[in-house]
Amino acid sequence: MSTNPYAVPPYEQPHAPEPYVQPRQPSRAVPRVLSALGGVLLTPVALGMVIYGGTRLQRLFSQGFTVGEDPLGLILLIAGGLLLLGVALLGALSGIGPALGGLLWGVLPGLTVFLGPQDFLSAMYDVGGRELGVGLVTWLVMGALIGSGFLLIGAGLAGTIARRRSERV
Repeated sequence: MSTNPYAVPPYEQPHAPEPYVQPRQPSRAVPRVLSALGGVLLTPVALGMVIYGGTRLQRLFSQGFTVGEDPLGLILLIAGGLLLLGVALLGALSGIGPALGGLLWGVLPGLTVFLGPQDFLSAMYDVGGRELGVGLVTWLVMGALIGSGFLLIGAGLAGTIARRRSERV
């Protein structure tokens, strides 16, 4: 026992934090998995809706210069566009979702068309049926599918960069 009246017993001393200890970061596994699944599963659905709706409207427009007679085509086009917007917004969770969806369903098919066009295009007609096959081939040849893929990759990268900047501030 100490005779010093100012001595503090060890159990009453305030706990000093250890220097240079970084706060524990929450796990990013769940947002990454959700974003990746959303990008891989929703991107082909959204692109298919946009392509099919656009093909229906294009066919009507070429027959009579009007698109107002096919509400299904217009609804599919708008719903597919909104779904693509949702895929791009998955970049707020993790950039892997839009980037993976854009790579798998936009860039790779777009590049494949230039490597073996006859085989790939005939397969698209077989798989997609008449209207979807025509629309998909049109998108592939015009470069719209590869452009959409690069846009989704850019959305994923932008989400990642924005999230990293907000963590630094």
